[in-house]
Amino acid sequence: MSDTTHDGALATSTPPSPDAGLSAAELAAKYGLSVSGARPGLGEYVRQLWGRRHFILAFSSAKLMAQYSQAKLGQIWQVATPLLNALVYYLIFGLILQAGRGMEKGVYIPFLVMGIFVFTFTQSSVMAGVRAISGNLGLVRALHFPRASLPISFSLQQLQQLLYSMIVIFAVAIAFGNYPGPSWLLVLPVLFLQFVFNTGLALVMARMGAKTPDLAQLMPFIMRTWMYASGVMFSITVMLKGKPHWIADALQWNPAAIYMDLIRFALIDKYGASNLPPHVWAFAVGWAVLVGVGGFVYFWKAEERYGRG
Repeated sequence: MSDTTHDGALATSTPPSPDAGLSAAELAAKYGLSVSGARPGLGEYVRQLWGRRHFILAFSSAKLMAQYSQAKLGQIWQVATPLLNALVYYLIFGLILQAGRGMEKGVYIPFLVMGIFVFTFTQSSVMAGVRAISGNLGLVRALHFPRASLPISFSLQQLQQLLYSMIVIFAVAIAFGNYPGPSWLLVLPVLFLQFVFNTGLALVMARMGAKTPDLAQLMPFIMRTWMYASGVMFSITVMLKGKPHWIADALQWNPAAIYMDLIRFALIDKYGASNLPPHVWAFAVGWAVLVGVGGFVYFWKAEERYGRG
């Protein structure tokens, strides 16, 4: 459009923009724009994770191989470390403090070894989860991917390490007269449930550790307390005999104790059902679902904040 000014010059006027008066949100919707780094919906987030499954598996395997790459004995330390821990605990708790009272020596040694290996699975998953985001900020800030891939891959790494260690657990069980039978198949669902529980807990700790990096310094003390309260080195029912029942029940129903006792029940012939709390399988499934699903949702809710600030 044009118009003539008072001195005869020709002036032009700009037509109004078709986007005039639209808010930022309306403009974004009109042109198909989305917020960079915005949290996707829960279903979409799960689909993105499934699309990164090869990365998660490869990342966990690479971390496992690199863990002891500088040591001369290499991957042998995956098995040697918990075995040495079991030896130390046996000398202190088994021989000096007699923590294995109420159990034969042929039962207590496999009991202790299985407790150390199985609890280490949870302990390592939690400790790796705390540093999953804060310890990989370069990767988080450089690439766009579902952040849950990191704690999940670290939990998967610890599962792979435990599967290597199961060879030693089976060998110890057989050495003390416990031979393979149908009950040994129970190890598979127990380890699956524990893996789901560990992954959920790692996701919770990853979000907390991303916000408070100092949590990594506190966690060893918390995990050590949890270990002593879970009956790794002693039978909870025997050691708390004569104490209020609610104390023993609370310790037996904690998830670490449940998964350890189910492995012991599966592999040790003389460790019968009387050593397990009531409804043990319901608690094992319940802990896995509650912490696994709850931890995943808790981590997802802060997806857009990881690596910022």
